[in-house]
Amino acid sequence: MQAHDQEDVPMPATNADSYTRTWNTDGEIAAVALPDGTRLRYLKTGEGPALVLLHTLRTQLDYFQRLIPLLADRFTIYAVDFPALGWSDITPGTSYEEPALRKAVVDFIETLGLEDVTLVGESIGATVALTVSTEIPSRTRQVIALNTYDYPQGVERANLLANVIIKALRAPVIGPVFSTLTNRMILGGIMGGGLHDPKKLPKDFVLEQLRSGSRPGYATADVSYYRALPSYIAARRLYPRIAVPVTFIYGEDDWSKPQERTDAAHLVPGSRMITLREVGHFSALERPEEIARLVTESSASKVNGSNRRSA
Repeated sequence: MQAHDQEDVPMPATNADSYTRTWNTDGEIAAVALPDGTRLRYLKTGEGPALVLLHTLRTQLDYFQRLIPLLADRFTIYAVDFPALGWSDITPGTSYEEPALRKAVVDFIETLGLEDVTLVGESIGATVALTVSTEIPSRTRQVIALNTYDYPQGVERANLLANVIIKALRAPVIGPVFSTLTNRMILGGIMGGGLHDPKKLPKDFVLEQLRSGSRPGYATADVSYYRALPSYIAARRLYPRIAVPVTFIYGEDDWSKPQERTDAAHLVPGSRMITLREVGHFSALERPEEIARLVTESSASKVNGSNRRSA
C-alpha cells in the first residue's frame, strides 16, 4: 500500500483551484497519480470516516460545493474530478466508458489507502460508485447512489435543448465541433433541465465548467463521455454482485422513469430506495441539506433494509 504523500503531485500552473477556493478555503487540493500515470485532481477536507464524492456527467468536484460544507464535520471528504473532467488529466485515446471510470476510482481509493469508505455519487457518479463497490467490497462501508444514470437517452430527456445538443454531440464527426460551441446559455439551459427549480443552478459554476472545458483535448473527451452511455446501462449486470449496504435516492423529477428506478433497486440485494419530492436530477445542488441528512443517517446505521419511502 502506497503512502498518501508519496502520490500527491502539484497541479499544473493553470490556477485550477481558483474557483474551488471561493467556496472551500481550508481543504487540501492536490492530484493523485494513478498507476497508469493519469493524475486526478481532488479536494480533501473535513474530519472523520472517509467519504468519496463522485460527480455527475460533464461537471467536476465543485458540483458538491453545497453538500461538502454540510458533511465536513462528520467525514473526511475526498471529492474527485473524473478523468478529463474538471482539472484532471486529459489523456488522448483514453476510454470514458464505465469500466474505465470504475478502474480509475478503484485506483484512486487504493493509491490513497482509504478504508471503510462511504461512496456517494450522483448520476454517472452513482453508477460508478455502485460498480466500484463490487471491486473493493472490503474497503467499502456503503453506497449512496443519487439519481443513478443507467437508462437509455439519459440527459437527452432533460428538455428540448438537451435533446438536440446531446444528439449532435453523439453524432459522428460533428460531435467535437458542437462541444467547442458550448457556451453559458447552452450549458446553463441543459443543466437547468436537471433541476426542479432552475434558479438553484449556480451561474458561476456554469462559467467554471466552461473554463475547465476550454482545455486542449476536452471536446473529444466530452463527446466520448456522452457516447459511453451504453456502458453505464450495461453496468446494471454488476448490481446483483453488490455486497454492501446501498441506498438509492431519486429526485421525483429525475430524468429516469419510475420503473427504471425500481428495476435498479431490485437488482441490488437488500437495497432501499428513497424519493425526494420537488427535486430533479441534480439533487446535491437542489437539496443539499436533505442529502447530507440521509448520508449521515445511513452512515450511522449502515442501513441494509429493503424499506422504500418518500421524503
